[in-house]
Amino acid sequence: MSAQLRDIAAELAGVLWREHTVYRERSGGVVIRGEHVRRWISLAPTGGRGEALVRVGRILDGGTTAPARSEAVVPLSAGTELLAATCRRLLAEAAADVAPGAPGRAAPGRSKRSKRSGKAARPRGSGKHTGFASWVILACVAGVIALYVYTVARRG
Repeated sequence: MSAQLRDIAAELAGVLWREHTVYRERSGGVVIRGEHVRRWISLAPTGGRGEALVRVGRILDGGTTAPARSEAVVPLSAGTELLAATCRRLLAEAAADVAPGAPGRAAPGRSKRSKRSGKAARPRGSGKHTGFASWVILACVAGVIALYVYTVARRG
């Protein structure tokens, strides 16, 4: 099954992308990486005979792969054209999940980190000063300690 998946993946990669890399996963599946489109496609054997699990995801900055965004089970007997159509649909779904202005995706040439990335985010309006609720809690704790000291001194 692994050799069959590799042959199908190589043919599929040629149909989908002009630049691609095909390699085998440890689990027995095959991955097609399209670095120029920053996407990957995985073909993995399923429990059923003649079927493959097709998963699609993004390639992040630095070349690492993000978890799969979309997946589908496709019969291998259907041919490369149906498999390519399914992959295109899954790639479109994955692209729609990450819109250009969405969080988690930086504009080209820009870093995702903000200028204050080393500092913890603080809610608006709160400064370095202790808030009213903190003072109430401190006063209550001080009152309990004073009551304890008073009762111990009275008995002693």
